[in-house]
Amino acid sequence: QVQLVESGGGLVQSGGSLRLSCAASGSIFSLDGMGWYRQAPGKERELVAAIVRDGSTMYGDSVKGRFTISRDNAKNTVYLQMNSLKPEDTAVYFCNTGLVSRGKYYPLNNWGQGTQVTVSS
Repeated sequence: QVQLVESGGGLVQSGGSLRLSCAASGSIFSLDGMGWYRQAPGKERELVAAIVRDGSTMYGDSVKGRFTISRDNAKNTVYLQMNSLKPEDTAVYFCNTGLVSRGKYYPLNNWGQGTQVTVSS
């Protein structure tokens, strides 16, 4: 399986933007799907966004209209553009590979190390 390395996290003020990157060690072209998850202290890991092999996307309700997931197959990289950030977006963000079935994303046990995003009020 491909190894995943996230980057791009940091400290940003409320209303600001960040772009996260997830670089894969191998080709992502044939992968069924890739996703971004996040986990805040004391909370469960939640799906933020996922992108399917055909380019279609899905988002968690709390980030719709603010976050955009995209992929560059030539660079084997998936991105997460985060705009209008809020303090509640503060979390460790993880990249992941997964399977897609009937419009739902199912994460595989293949995670990056995560990147911290902190949004100050």
